[in-house]
Amino acid sequence: MARRLVTLLFLVLAAMAAVSGLAAAQDGEAVEGTLRGPDGEPVAGVTITVEQDGQEIGTTTSGADGTWLVPVPAPGGYDVTLDAATLPDGVALRDADGATLPAVTVRPGQQRTVLFPLVAPGAADDGAAPGPAPPPADTGPGIGALLAQLTVSGIKYGAIIAIAAIGLSLIFGATGLINFAHGELVTIGAVTAFFLNAAAFGPGMGLIPAALIAIVVGAIVGGALELGLWKPLRIRGTGRIQLFIISIGLSLFLRHIILVIFGSRPRPYADYVIQQVMIFGPVAITPRDLVITVLSLVVLVAVGLMLLRTRVGKAIRAVADDRDLAEASGVDVSRVILYVWVLGGALAALGGILFGLSEIVAWDMGFRLLLLMFAAVILGGLGSPFGAMAGGLLVGLVAQLSTAYFPVELQNAWALGVLILVLLVRPQGIFGRAERVG
Repeated sequence: MARRLVTLLFLVLAAMAAVSGLAAAQDGEAVEGTLRGPDGEPVAGVTITVEQDGQEIGTTTSGADGTWLVPVPAPGGYDVTLDAATLPDGVALRDADGATLPAVTVRPGQQRTVLFPLVAPGAADDGAAPGPAPPPADTGPGIGALLAQLTVSGIKYGAIIAIAAIGLSLIFGATGLINFAHGELVTIGAVTAFFLNAAAFGPGMGLIPAALIAIVVGAIVGGALELGLWKPLRIRGTGRIQLFIISIGLSLFLRHIILVIFGSRPRPYADYVIQQVMIFGPVAITPRDLVITVLSLVVLVAVGLMLLRTRVGKAIRAVADDRDLAEASGVDVSRVILYVWVLGGALAALGGILFGLSEIVAWDMGFRLLLLMFAAVILGGLGSPFGAMAGGLLVGLVAQLSTAYFPVELQNAWALGVLILVLLVRPQGIFGRAERVG
């Protein structure tokens, strides 16, 4: 049974990869941003140029609301330059040498947001006139420094995937449901926090309280889906294949409801956008990304301790291991399944918030992350929450480290390649249990 499920998931993942690639081709890649002056007001009429390998890709000017967008032909690295001469009086770049952002990475289907910090002229470079530019270095960073930087990025990326994938794994373990709508729980968390934090008609809350409310919303949505949809279907004796197809339909329905409400244009949160990079040896990281990484790891440890030490956690693991035996032992399976949906919805919402803070909030961000969540769950072992954690970290590390040698658009392909190699050696996954066939 487990092998048939793995085969089915492989077929589904292949279909998702094709659909994701088609969606990326339709949406198109772009570089965008919003220019705001030191008073927070939008800055219009500023020229932005995007180049690749010395060839101009496109030029635009910021609109009345400070926004600008330049479509690019394909994923890759681009140099983005702001023409400081077009800045209005009273506005200057915070860093006089920061008019060009080199090698901005654009992933497949991504509209990459970049930022040019603007200040009052007296505050730029502490009021000192810029001196001559230093000579360019003879070589770029060594391979050791590059791998260290990518390892930190991989841990952050993998921890976010792991947080979002735990609920997916727990739901499968408790109910046997392959929930394709789990990606939309990720998006709901990120979009809810965006409306509370950064939407023009929202309350303008700080991101931290907005995130806490969004996590509660994710938990409520997860519980509501269990009580209002999945539990009645299970009571009616609906088969797993039918439930699987229903989850695909639910995913499409929720995703396009979010598209209607949020819109197709990706947007960032209002807080923690412009930050000074901190240097730790060969690794450069912003305080925002450092907090995301540490918080993600703390959440993973806390969830692991909850599953190991608390009565609810032990009941969840018992139902995931053997539902019938757990029920015979006096465990209220129906209540435990509700707990699993609530916990899965809350963790998915948190993963979406962290992913949106790390990159950008988009209407289909959960769907794009779903492919890697499934990879993490299969790699770690179907139904194992600890396997989902390990699988997510491994997928994130491989995806990021592969960009040291290969184009960025292939990073997810290499992550799925490692999945195949591991399953060839250990078909049940890292933490999965081997099953007898026949």
